[in-house]
Amino acid sequence: MPSTPNQLPAVRAMAGDLAIRMDYDLDSVEDLRLAVDEACATLAAIALGDAPLTVVFETTRAGLHIDAWVPVAEGTGVPRDGFGWAVLQTLADNVDGRAATQGDVPAGDGGDAAVAVISMDKYLPGQRPGELVGGAGQNRSVAP
Repeated sequence: MPSTPNQLPAVRAMAGDLAIRMDYDLDSVEDLRLAVDEACATLAAIALGDAPLTVVFETTRAGLHIDAWVPVAEGTGVPRDGFGWAVLQTLADNVDGRAATQGDVPAGDGGDAAVAVISMDKYLPGQRPGELVGGAGQNRSVAP
């Protein structure tokens, strides 16, 4: 999808819909919506020109894993020093921002073009963060 702010509600809605279908409580659903919105807004701000934003949702028995990424100029990293990053760390059980390549990310084109990635996990109630996300029973949805 285009990495413009007016496209972000669609990704936020998809995150909320998945969370509701996975039986997250209402507070966790809203936390997930806000976290996805913040991650996508952060990435849209550093995207290369009109580069698309890609968001990959993986459902597992332990919870939901999300990878969001955009093509960026070489050497561009994910900003981790602002209020937005603090919000992400509060709302998600695990969050990581990193530089990568198209070959390293889910739904990438396999090339070596630079991308910035924000990955996060939101575990279902009763699941421990030490459990592996991405294991047996996973399903993947991509919002390109």
